[in-house]
Amino acid sequence: MRKNVHKSGLSGLALFALAACSDNFNTADASNNAAVVAGEPLYQKYCASCHGKNLEGQANWKTTKMDGTLPAPPHDDSGHTWHHPDKLNFNYTKNGGAANAPKGFKSGMPPFKESMTDSEIWATLSFIKSRWSLKAQARQARMNKTP
Repeated sequence: MRKNVHKSGLSGLALFALAACSDNFNTADASNNAAVVAGEPLYQKYCASCHGKNLEGQANWKTTKMDGTLPAPPHDDSGHTWHHPDKLNFNYTKNGGAANAPKGFKSGMPPFKESMTDSEIWATLSFIKSRWSLKAQARQARMNKTP
Protein backbone atom coordinates (compact mmCIF):
# COMPACT_ATOMS: atom_id res chain seq x y z
CA MET A 1 0.00 0.00 0.00
CA ARG A 2 2.81 2.40 0.79
CA LYS A 3 4.18 1.87 -2.72
CA ASN A 4 0.88 3.06 -4.22
CA VAL A 5 0.90 6.16 -2.04
CA HIS A 6 4.43 6.92 -3.24
CA LYS A 7 3.48 6.41 -6.89
CA SER A 8 0.44 8.66 -6.60
CA GLY A 9 2.59 11.23 -4.85
CA LEU A 10 4.98 11.32 -7.80
CA SER A 11 2.11 11.61 -10.25
CA GLY A 12 0.64 14.38 -8.14
CA LEU A 13 3.99 16.16 -8.10
CA ALA A 14 4.27 15.89 -11.88
CA LEU A 15 0.72 17.16 -12.35
CA PHE A 16 1.43 20.01 -9.93
CA ALA A 17 4.58 20.92 -11.86
CA LEU A 18 2.65 20.91 -15.12
CA ALA A 19 -0.22 22.93 -13.67
CA ALA A 20 2.17 25.43 -12.09
CA CYS A 21 4.04 25.91 -15.35
CA SER A 22 1.36 25.08 -17.91
CA ASP A 23 1.74 26.92 -21.17
CA ASN A 24 5.16 28.15 -20.05
CA PHE A 25 7.27 25.47 -21.73
CA ASN A 26 8.32 26.69 -25.15
CA THR A 27 11.49 24.72 -25.74
CA ALA A 28 12.83 21.23 -25.17
CA ASP A 29 15.20 21.74 -22.25
CA ALA A 30 16.67 18.72 -20.49
CA SER A 31 18.06 21.01 -17.77
CA ASN A 32 14.61 22.38 -16.88
CA ASN A 33 13.64 20.05 -14.04
CA ALA A 34 10.01 21.22 -13.99
CA ALA A 35 9.64 20.44 -17.69
CA VAL A 36 11.32 17.04 -17.34
CA VAL A 37 9.15 16.11 -14.32
CA ALA A 38 6.00 17.25 -16.14
CA GLY A 39 7.06 15.48 -19.33
CA GLU A 40 7.63 12.01 -17.90
CA PRO A 41 3.96 11.12 -17.21
CA LEU A 42 2.98 12.67 -20.54
CA TYR A 43 5.54 10.48 -22.29
CA GLN A 44 4.19 7.42 -20.49
CA LYS A 45 0.61 8.34 -21.41
CA TYR A 46 1.07 9.32 -25.05
CA CYS A 47 4.34 7.82 -26.29
CA ALA A 48 5.36 4.72 -24.34
CA SER A 49 2.82 2.41 -25.95
CA CYS A 50 4.71 2.75 -29.25
CA HIS A 51 8.17 4.06 -28.33
CA GLY A 52 8.60 1.96 -25.19
CA LYS A 53 8.39 2.66 -21.49
CA ASN A 54 12.16 3.13 -21.39
CA LEU A 55 12.38 4.91 -24.78
CA GLU A 56 13.61 1.66 -26.38
CA GLY A 57 11.32 1.72 -29.45
CA GLN A 58 9.81 -1.25 -31.21
CA ALA A 59 11.72 -4.28 -32.42
CA ASN A 60 13.20 -4.08 -35.92
CA TRP A 61 12.44 -0.37 -36.08
CA LYS A 62 14.52 0.06 -39.22
CA THR A 63 12.59 -2.61 -41.17
CA THR A 64 9.50 -1.55 -43.11
CA LYS A 65 6.27 -3.27 -42.07
CA MET A 66 3.73 -4.73 -44.50
CA ASP A 67 1.71 -1.48 -44.47
CA GLY A 68 4.74 0.52 -45.63
CA THR A 69 5.42 2.20 -42.28
CA LEU A 70 8.36 1.67 -39.97
CA PRO A 71 7.98 0.50 -36.37
CA ALA A 72 8.30 3.26 -33.78
CA PRO A 73 11.97 4.16 -33.30
CA PRO A 74 13.70 4.44 -29.95
CA HIS A 75 13.97 7.84 -28.34
CA ASP A 76 17.16 6.95 -26.49
CA ASP A 77 20.67 7.33 -27.92
CA SER A 78 20.23 4.28 -30.16
CA GLY A 79 17.49 6.02 -32.13
CA HIS A 80 17.52 9.10 -34.31
CA THR A 81 15.41 11.62 -32.39
CA TRP A 82 18.54 13.43 -31.23
CA HIS A 83 19.62 13.72 -34.89
CA HIS A 84 16.89 16.29 -35.44
CA PRO A 85 16.49 19.88 -34.22
CA ASP A 86 13.88 20.67 -31.59
CA LYS A 87 11.60 22.45 -34.04
CA LEU A 88 11.34 19.36 -36.27
CA ASN A 89 10.74 17.06 -33.27
CA PHE A 90 8.04 19.43 -32.02
CA ASN A 91 6.33 19.69 -35.42
CA TYR A 92 6.54 15.93 -35.96
CA THR A 93 4.86 15.35 -32.60
CA LYS A 94 2.25 18.06 -32.97
CA ASN A 95 1.26 17.51 -36.59
CA GLY A 96 2.17 13.86 -37.08
CA GLY A 97 4.61 12.19 -39.38
CA ALA A 98 2.56 12.53 -42.57
CA ALA A 99 2.70 16.33 -42.31
CA ASN A 100 6.47 16.39 -41.85
CA ALA A 101 7.91 13.31 -43.55
CA PRO A 102 9.89 13.60 -46.77
CA LYS A 103 8.00 12.90 -49.99
CA GLY A 104 7.45 9.19 -50.49
CA PHE A 105 7.95 8.30 -46.81
CA LYS A 106 4.92 6.74 -45.14
CA SER A 107 4.85 7.59 -41.44
CA GLY A 108 2.79 5.87 -38.77
CA MET A 109 3.29 8.73 -36.30
CA PRO A 110 -0.10 10.26 -35.42
CA PRO A 111 -0.57 13.97 -34.69
CA PHE A 112 -0.98 14.98 -31.04
CA LYS A 113 -2.23 18.53 -31.59
CA GLU A 114 -5.73 17.54 -30.43
CA SER A 115 -4.62 15.70 -27.29
CA MET A 116 -1.60 17.70 -26.08
CA THR A 117 -0.96 21.43 -25.71
CA ASP A 118 2.20 22.92 -27.15
CA SER A 119 3.53 23.22 -23.62
CA GLU A 120 2.88 19.53 -22.96
CA ILE A 121 4.68 18.58 -26.17
CA TRP A 122 7.70 20.69 -25.15
CA ALA A 123 7.66 19.09 -21.67
CA THR A 124 7.55 15.62 -23.23
CA LEU A 125 10.46 16.46 -25.50
CA SER A 126 12.35 17.82 -22.48
CA PHE A 127 11.86 14.48 -20.72
CA ILE A 128 13.04 12.56 -23.79
CA LYS A 129 16.13 14.77 -24.11
CA SER A 130 16.95 14.32 -20.45
CA ARG A 131 17.47 10.61 -21.12
CA TRP A 132 20.08 11.15 -23.84
CA SER A 133 23.80 10.97 -23.13
CA LEU A 134 25.58 14.29 -22.67
CA LYS A 135 27.32 13.67 -26.01
CA ALA A 136 23.97 13.29 -27.83
CA GLN A 137 22.57 16.34 -26.03
CA ALA A 138 25.60 18.42 -27.04
CA ARG A 139 25.40 17.32 -30.69
CA GLN A 140 21.68 18.05 -30.85
CA ALA A 141 22.16 21.44 -29.14
CA ARG A 142 24.61 22.46 -31.88
CA MET A 143 21.99 21.51 -34.47
CA ASN A 144 19.45 23.78 -32.79
CA LYS A 145 21.80 26.75 -33.22
CA THR A 146 22.04 26.31 -36.98
CA PRO A 147 19.69 28.55 -38.97
